[in-house]
Amino acid sequence: MPVPLAPYPTPPPAPYTPSPAANGQQNQLVCSGCRNLLLYPFGASSVCCAVCNAVTAVPPPGTEMAQLICGGCHTLLMYIRGATSVQCSCCHTVNLAMEANQVAHVNCGSCKMLLMYQYGARSVKCAVCNFVTSIGASTSITEQKFIT
Repeated sequence: MPVPLAPYPTPPPAPYTPSPAANGQQNQLVCSGCRNLLLYPFGASSVCCAVCNAVTAVPPPGTEMAQLICGGCHTLLMYIRGATSVQCSCCHTVNLAMEANQVAHVNCGSCKMLLMYQYGARSVKCAVCNFVTSIGASTSITEQKFIT
Protein backbone atom coordinates (compact mmCIF):
# COMPACT_ATOMS: atom_id res chain seq x y z
CA MET A 1 0.00 0.00 0.00
CA PRO A 2 1.50 3.40 -0.94
CA VAL A 3 2.27 5.87 1.81
CA PRO A 4 0.77 9.32 1.25
CA LEU A 5 3.36 12.03 0.85
CA ALA A 6 3.30 15.00 3.14
CA PRO A 7 3.24 18.35 1.35
CA TYR A 8 6.29 20.56 1.57
CA PRO A 9 6.16 22.83 4.57
CA THR A 10 4.87 26.27 3.71
CA PRO A 11 7.37 29.07 4.14
CA PRO A 12 6.64 31.53 6.94
CA PRO A 13 4.57 34.48 5.79
CA ALA A 14 6.41 37.66 4.89
CA PRO A 15 6.24 40.39 7.52
CA TYR A 16 3.15 42.56 7.17
CA THR A 17 3.84 45.84 5.44
CA PRO A 18 0.84 48.14 5.58
CA SER A 19 -0.14 49.92 2.40
CA PRO A 20 -0.15 53.74 2.35
CA ALA A 21 -3.97 53.66 2.52
CA ALA A 22 -3.84 51.54 5.69
CA ASN A 23 -1.49 54.11 7.23
CA GLY A 24 -3.92 56.92 6.43
CA GLN A 25 -1.54 58.26 3.77
CA GLN A 26 -4.30 58.75 1.20
CA ASN A 27 -6.87 61.50 0.98
CA GLN A 28 -9.89 62.01 -1.22
CA LEU A 29 -11.46 64.82 -3.18
CA VAL A 30 -14.10 65.27 -5.84
CA CYS A 31 -12.98 65.57 -9.48
CA SER A 32 -13.50 69.09 -10.84
CA GLY A 33 -14.55 67.61 -14.19
CA CYS A 34 -16.80 64.57 -13.76
CA ARG A 35 -17.50 64.81 -9.98
CA ASN A 36 -16.14 61.30 -9.26
CA LEU A 37 -14.45 60.68 -5.93
CA LEU A 38 -10.66 60.58 -6.37
CA LEU A 39 -8.10 59.06 -4.00
CA TYR A 40 -4.64 60.60 -3.96
CA PRO A 41 -1.45 60.04 -1.99
CA PHE A 42 -0.52 62.31 0.88
CA GLY A 43 1.61 65.20 -0.34
CA ALA A 44 0.25 65.41 -3.92
CA SER A 45 -0.41 68.92 -5.24
CA SER A 46 -2.88 67.90 -7.97
CA VAL A 47 -4.73 64.80 -9.17
CA CYS A 48 -5.50 63.74 -12.75
CA CYS A 49 -8.82 61.90 -13.07
CA ALA A 50 -8.57 58.56 -14.86
CA VAL A 51 -12.15 58.93 -16.18
CA CYS A 52 -12.20 62.43 -17.69
CA ASN A 53 -8.50 63.48 -17.47
CA ALA A 54 -9.38 66.68 -15.61
CA VAL A 55 -6.65 67.92 -13.27
CA THR A 56 -7.97 68.90 -9.84
CA ALA A 57 -5.86 70.95 -7.43
CA VAL A 58 -5.40 69.47 -3.95
CA PRO A 59 -6.19 71.82 -1.05
CA PRO A 60 -3.17 72.89 1.04
CA PRO A 61 -2.06 70.52 3.83
CA GLY A 62 -3.95 71.01 7.06
CA THR A 63 -7.14 72.10 5.31
CA GLU A 64 -9.94 70.15 6.91
CA MET A 65 -12.54 69.02 4.39
CA ALA A 66 -16.17 68.01 4.88
CA GLN A 67 -18.75 66.60 2.50
CA LEU A 68 -22.48 66.69 1.93
CA ILE A 69 -25.01 65.50 -0.63
CA CYS A 70 -26.53 68.23 -2.81
CA GLY A 71 -30.23 68.71 -2.10
CA GLY A 72 -30.92 69.45 -5.77
CA CYS A 73 -29.13 66.73 -7.75
CA HIS A 74 -27.79 64.37 -5.02
CA THR A 75 -24.16 64.87 -6.08
CA LEU A 76 -21.46 64.42 -3.44
CA LEU A 77 -19.97 67.82 -2.64
CA MET A 78 -16.73 68.42 -0.75
CA TYR A 79 -15.99 71.75 0.87
CA ILE A 80 -13.66 73.35 3.41
CA ARG A 81 -14.99 72.66 6.91
CA GLY A 82 -16.49 75.74 8.47
CA ALA A 83 -18.23 77.02 5.35
CA THR A 84 -21.85 78.04 5.96
CA SER A 85 -23.10 77.23 2.46
CA VAL A 86 -21.90 75.30 -0.60
CA GLN A 87 -23.04 75.91 -4.19
CA CYS A 88 -23.27 72.80 -6.34
CA SER A 89 -21.30 73.12 -9.57
CA CYS A 90 -23.69 70.74 -11.35
CA CYS A 91 -27.16 72.20 -10.61
CA HIS A 92 -26.12 75.47 -8.87
CA THR A 93 -28.25 74.73 -5.79
CA VAL A 94 -26.97 76.52 -2.69
CA ASN A 95 -26.79 73.96 0.13
CA LEU A 96 -26.55 74.83 3.82
CA ALA A 97 -23.46 73.28 5.37
CA MET A 98 -24.31 72.72 9.01
CA GLU A 99 -21.96 71.35 11.63
CA ALA A 100 -23.22 68.77 14.11
CA ASN A 101 -23.67 71.41 16.82
CA GLN A 102 -25.91 73.54 14.57
CA VAL A 103 -28.65 70.93 14.14
CA ALA A 104 -31.08 69.23 16.47
CA HIS A 105 -33.40 66.23 16.24
CA VAL A 106 -37.03 65.64 17.15
CA ASN A 107 -39.57 62.92 16.38
CA CYS A 108 -42.45 63.86 14.09
CA GLY A 109 -45.61 64.57 16.10
CA SER A 110 -47.64 62.38 13.74
CA CYS A 111 -45.62 59.48 12.26
CA LYS A 112 -42.73 59.52 14.81
CA MET A 113 -40.07 59.75 12.04
CA LEU A 114 -36.80 61.22 13.39
CA LEU A 115 -36.46 64.73 11.95
CA MET A 116 -33.41 66.98 11.81
CA TYR A 117 -33.77 70.75 11.92
CA GLN A 118 -31.60 73.82 12.26
CA TYR A 119 -30.99 74.87 15.84
CA GLY A 120 -33.29 77.74 16.76
CA ALA A 121 -36.15 76.74 14.43
CA ARG A 122 -39.65 77.00 15.88
CA SER A 123 -41.12 74.13 13.85
CA VAL A 124 -40.14 71.44 11.35
CA LYS A 125 -42.25 69.88 8.58
CA CYS A 126 -42.03 66.12 8.10
CA ALA A 127 -41.15 65.12 4.53
CA VAL A 128 -42.96 61.78 4.99
CA CYS A 129 -46.39 62.82 6.27
CA ASN A 130 -46.21 66.67 5.94
CA PHE A 131 -47.08 67.16 9.60
CA VAL A 132 -45.62 70.31 11.17
CA THR A 133 -44.05 69.60 14.57
CA SER A 134 -43.59 72.56 16.91
CA ILE A 135 -40.22 72.90 18.60
CA GLY A 136 -39.90 74.36 22.06
CA ALA A 137 -41.28 73.39 25.44
CA SER A 138 -41.93 69.82 24.29
CA THR A 139 -38.24 69.23 23.39
CA SER A 140 -37.01 66.43 25.65
CA ILE A 141 -33.63 66.23 27.40
CA THR A 142 -32.50 63.53 24.93
CA GLU A 143 -33.21 65.81 21.99
CA GLN A 144 -31.38 68.72 23.64
CA LYS A 145 -28.17 66.65 23.82
CA PHE A 146 -27.90 66.90 20.03
CA ILE A 147 -27.99 70.69 20.18
CA THR A 148 -24.84 71.24 22.25
